[in-house]
Amino acid sequence: MNTKAQSQRQLRVGEQVRHALADMLQRGDVRDDLIETTVVSVSEVRMSPDLKIATAFVAPLGARDEGAVVDALNRNARFIRGRVSPALRQMKYMPEFRFRLDTSYDNFQKIDRLLRSAEVARDLDPDQRPEGDDK
Repeated sequence: MNTKAQSQRQLRVGEQVRHALADMLQRGDVRDDLIETTVVSVSEVRMSPDLKIATAFVAPLGARDEGAVVDALNRNARFIRGRVSPALRQMKYMPEFRFRLDTSYDNFQKIDRLLRSAEVARDLDPDQRPEGDDK
């Protein structure tokens, strides 16, 4: 993954692409059994610096096999590109779509569990600190 921060233009275009993708998926335009039967949330779209590649981070809600849904989206990426092009007609080039599983929610849950653990609570409790420890 690119460690360089995205420009304002990349962020703005990414948000426009995210809205266009979400609207298209909500309408059910993709005729794929796996995609049609799954609610897909598009959490973020990251654009390449030249705006020619859009990486969409998706979360298939309630899907048994999230990876299979992401694979189905990638198989249909060219069709999806054609379906969202009217909503993105102001763009000079229509980006190539790549879909990735969004794991950020899982990471948030893991961090939340760690913060609620007994070890962290003990470290944060001022009554449990040894005398003279003013940290």
